[in-house]
Amino acid sequence: MSVTSRYREAWEGFWREAPEEPGAVFWDADPAVTAARHLAFFEPRLVDAGLPLIDLGCGNGTQTRFLADRFPHVIGTDLAAAALDHARRADPAGQATYRQLDAAEKGEAEALHAELGDANVYMRGVLHQCEPGDRQPLVDGIAALLGDRGRAFLVELSEAARPVLGTLVQGSDGPPPKLAPVFRHGIAPGEVADDAVPVYLGAAGLTVLASGDLPLTTTEFLPEGTRIELPSRWFLAGREI
Repeated sequence: MSVTSRYREAWEGFWREAPEEPGAVFWDADPAVTAARHLAFFEPRLVDAGLPLIDLGCGNGTQTRFLADRFPHVIGTDLAAAALDHARRADPAGQATYRQLDAAEKGEAEALHAELGDANVYMRGVLHQCEPGDRQPLVDGIAALLGDRGRAFLVELSEAARPVLGTLVQGSDGPPPKLAPVFRHGIAPGEVADDAVPVYLGAAGLTVLASGDLPLTTTEFLPEGTRIELPSRWFLAGREI
């Protein structure tokens, strides 16, 4: 069984059990505090906002539907068919389209690029959840999707998130209820060094055009009522034109 096969099965299991209601999944925060914040850094730097926009690792499609209100052609992609089932049920009007994609298999990414042409990519919190051996292939797949004119906006947990997660997991009552299923299905977030993401991008032939810090907002709260936000970094990348 390949690394990707284990990863796929973990995500299928997670999404088959995930509740339907909005905000029930740990990272399924309202777009007002996620994709809307990101667009302020992403949209003005696009070479062509009319290119197809791929929400890579779309899950149940909460951010995808928001993006589909702002871009003409949005495709939500995910490794797990069960996640896409959630996304389609939540989008009966078909604001976006959804399809299964293993972007770490470069051939799949290249085939989608051949179909769509150059595309912009939005990806939130996917790289750090990959097995280490899949990280460079995933970024290579993103580069294939971008082509010459596409831009990628990636948001990933920073190194500073690790002690925050450690405190949450090691609490006297165990992980918060919405975080516990992530660990139960073997999708525990891995550590990606802050300086590793530009290295992955460079190895894929991409240039970091801008970067910065933003919290990765979750749907979970501490006992005193404070929303859990995890330190993260964002990167805008593409080929220099």
